[in-house]
Amino acid sequence: MSRLAVAMTPQRAADVISAETRRLMARRYEVSWADEPLTADVVARLAAGSDVLLTSWGTPRLDPAIWAGGDGPRVVAHAAGTVKRLIDREVLDQGVAVFSAAGRIAWSVGEYCLAAMLTLARRLPLFDTAMRAGGWKQSGFRGGELSGRRVGVLGASSTARALITLLRPFRCEVVVYDPYLDQDAAAALGVRTATLEEALGCPFVSVHVPDLPDTHGLVSARLIERIPDHAVVVNSARGAAVDQGALLEQALAGRLFAALDVFEPEPPRLGEPVLNCPNLLLTPHIAGDTVDGHLALAGYVLADVADWLDKGVRGPSFVDPASWPIAA
Repeated sequence: MSRLAVAMTPQRAADVISAETRRLMARRYEVSWADEPLTADVVARLAAGSDVLLTSWGTPRLDPAIWAGGDGPRVVAHAAGTVKRLIDREVLDQGVAVFSAAGRIAWSVGEYCLAAMLTLARRLPLFDTAMRAGGWKQSGFRGGELSGRRVGVLGASSTARALITLLRPFRCEVVVYDPYLDQDAAAALGVRTATLEEALGCPFVSVHVPDLPDTHGLVSARLIERIPDHAVVVNSARGAAVDQGALLEQALAGRLFAALDVFEPEPPRLGEPVLNCPNLLLTPHIAGDTVDGHLALAGYVLADVADWLDKGVRGPSFVDPASWPIAA
């Protein structure tokens, strides 16, 4: 029986490991569980002699020395998003298979983006504000629809692909700006490639770029000024990708609607005008945070780990070392 070490606190384990996944783990593995406090030394002891190391948010960064003696785990399964803050690239180059649940989190983010688009398209915050002030029917504004509209997507990441899937019933024309997306891959997704300017020229825009030096300030103040009047902009990627001040200014002026789940810095320091602006939907970096989604994370990566160990198959959660430079 293979050995699996759970390098997360009991509280985090309860958050990301469902009851069904715990039963599957017990049938397949000899499982070791961590206690608090979860330090780097505790993780190193758990990892020694294990075949699979299961990690999540709160797991200390994995010291490459874990593998120096030759008894480090063959597999790291991360029941969370990016692994770049967890493990060094050199460990992957040594043949350690790494899996990430970012693809499962992407679905939660996709649902958030769809919900934000619909909420702002129908002007629900404006109606909510008017109702709370004692109003009823409004003659100054009306909601619109998402169906059949053009949607500009920045980045063809897993979160973008989830949103694209969710948009299909709405018969939207989706255009994607991503320097790494060729026309064949775009056609397979049912979208077409576009320049950054063209994608930002849509009445709906959703940002899905990774946190890389090249994406910082990607959506500049100049480009924000060229976004069409009354467009809906959703940023669930990284705050640094968008000129936050310029976007907030346009929302405060009533020209744009924006849903912001990420900020620069975090937590943000927002003034009263921003906090009271009904053109804005503000959330505290929770696009990927749902009860259902979190409980599915460990099962998502461990299913691919089983296929890897049994058949050498790379599942969707496998972290390809070749894609490391452009991964989120």
